[in-house]
Amino acid sequence: MLDIKFVRENPDVVDASCASRQNAHWDRERFFELDAERRQLIVEVEGLQAARNAASKQIGQLMREGKRDEAEAAKAQVAANKDRIAELDEKRGQVEQALFDLVAAIPNIPDETVPYGKDDSDNPEARRWGTPREFDFEPKAHWDLGPELGMIDFDRGVKIAGSRFYVLGGMGARMERALINFMIDMHTKIGFKEWWPPVVTNAATLFGTGQLPKFEEDLYHVNPDLYLIPTAEVMLTNLHRDEVLDGDKLPLWYCAFTPCFREEAGSAGRDTRGIIRVHEFDKVEMVKFAKPEDSMNQLESMTNEAEAVLQALGLPYRVVTLCTGDIGFSARKTYDVEVWLPSYNNYKEISSCSNCWDFQARRANIKYRDPSEFKGTRLVHTLNGSGLAVGRTMAAVMENYQNADGTITVPKALVPYMGGVEVIRPED
Repeated sequence: MLDIKFVRENPDVVDASCASRQNAHWDRERFFELDAERRQLIVEVEGLQAARNAASKQIGQLMREGKRDEAEAAKAQVAANKDRIAELDEKRGQVEQALFDLVAAIPNIPDETVPYGKDDSDNPEARRWGTPREFDFEPKAHWDLGPELGMIDFDRGVKIAGSRFYVLGGMGARMERALINFMIDMHTKIGFKEWWPPVVTNAATLFGTGQLPKFEEDLYHVNPDLYLIPTAEVMLTNLHRDEVLDGDKLPLWYCAFTPCFREEAGSAGRDTRGIIRVHEFDKVEMVKFAKPEDSMNQLESMTNEAEAVLQALGLPYRVVTLCTGDIGFSARKTYDVEVWLPSYNNYKEISSCSNCWDFQARRANIKYRDPSEFKGTRLVHTLNGSGLAVGRTMAAVMENYQNADGTITVPKALVPYMGGVEVIRPED
């Protein structure tokens, strides 16, 4: 979340930020009403406390002078002040919570380098890698290849779980496992620490990364107090909630594989075929904790690390910079990495790498200490990115490496992870 002091001193900046995001709003008038009420309550409480302290001192003097009636009256006033202070403190707590909730609903302010735009159609392309393959036959979509090769079973997924669930079988299950191990190995070899977190989390954890309260309708509830995670970012970032990190050890690089669960309530009718947009999917996630002056360098590095996975698999892709109208709630700046999918004759997002600055760290109270640079503590900057979405990577491999006879050639880098299988053929 934003610093309340910053919001108070820069309301026009917040106005401009929300306007640039197109669909973001904040109640400026209500903010200043609450802020003024909070200040007034503080002044009134401080006045009562001063009067109570003065009266308390006076009571002793009156007792020594034998003025019992006056002393009793002073005691009564002290008691009355105490009750009033407690009443005002309770009111102040309510006002401060309302103020906190209001500010917590304001999205992060896009970095000055983020281009203005209305939606994803305004995202400028930063670069491309690889050339989309030109087929000398009519290529098939992964939702056709999968069932034909016994890799994906959509009908049984719907039968046992519901719409937008699927089952992987045979070489499909094997490739999913191979891709996960391949991605994790790539990240850990360059310095990421691997974690294996739970897939169930609590509200405080989801608040820390910005999923709650804004995106509650997109989350799966396990019970009133627990949720299935939408991404490992939630767990990895909150590992250090309410902690003070050692500045000498920054940046920290973490990664994890987890299943991810999303209701996707707002996406009805979009990408409903295949495994591009589903309720449960596997993902390898990267998270970094960095010093403020280094976080933009770490964003570039993280994006390159996501790209390296696609390059190793030989999959064409492009990188786009998200504009103000498309950037996420918690993000300050985001790059999307989009892989080429022949079935769409277009690029589709496979990784989203974001620098959240201190937005999540303030919500989760994650700080660092570096005595050589400053006294006290500072909020860290947090970053997250997919490295990669596993199902979408499988779809890209299947479509880009398909052959005219209906088989799929396994990318060379993935062959060792597939137990030496070089070509996937239809099941007998």
